[in-house]
Amino acid sequence: MEIVYPDGATPLDPDEMEGLKFAHIETRGELDQLEQQNIQEGFNWLARQRKYNDFLTEAFLLELHKRLFGLVWTWAGRFRQSEKNIGVDYLVIGIELRNLLDDARFWLENETYGREEFAARFHHRLVKIHPFPNGNGRYARIMTDEILKSMLHVEPINWAAKPLGTDGEHRQVYIHALRAADANDYSALIAFVSN
Repeated sequence: MEIVYPDGATPLDPDEMEGLKFAHIETRGELDQLEQQNIQEGFNWLARQRKYNDFLTEAFLLELHKRLFGLVWTWAGRFRQSEKNIGVDYLVIGIELRNLLDDARFWLENETYGREEFAARFHHRLVKIHPFPNGNGRYARIMTDEILKSMLHVEPINWAAKPLGTDGEHRQVYIHALRAADANDYSALIAFVSN
C-alpha cells in the first residue's frame, strides 16, 4: 500500500508498515476509516476510565495510544524506534515525556495557565515529542481533551469544528501554529484552540 500523507504528517517506515494488522487495506481512505473505528473503541474505553483523576502517567499515555490504535497496528502503545521528520530523538522519548508530565502536573497544581493556554502548551509539547510511529496529532488532541475534562473540569477543545485530516485550510493554520509554538510563540495555537 502506498500512502499519500497530508502536509505535516509523519510517514511510516517499511518496518512500521509491517505492523498493519489488515493486509487488505490498499488506500489512505481505507486506513483512515479503520483507524477511526478503532479510535471510537478507544473513546469507549476512555469513558470508563473517568473515575480516575490522574491521567498524567507514562503508563496511562501508552495504554491510551494502544486503545486508540491497537486494533490496527501491532506497535500501538509502544514508543517509536526510528527517527521521523518531526519529534525528539527516539532514544529520549521517555525522558521528554516525563518532563512534559511533570510540567503539566505543576501547571495544573499551580493554576499556571487558563484552559486555552494549557491546551495549546500541552498539546504542542506532546506533538513535538512525537512518541509513536503514527497517530500523534489525533492522540495528542484526545489526551489534551481528557485532561481538560477530567482534571481541569472544563470543556474540551472543539477540534471537530476544524477538520485536520486533509490538506485544507484548517490543517494549514494548525501546522503553522504548531511551527510557531516550536519557536515558543503560542499565540496562534492558543487562538486555534479557542472555541
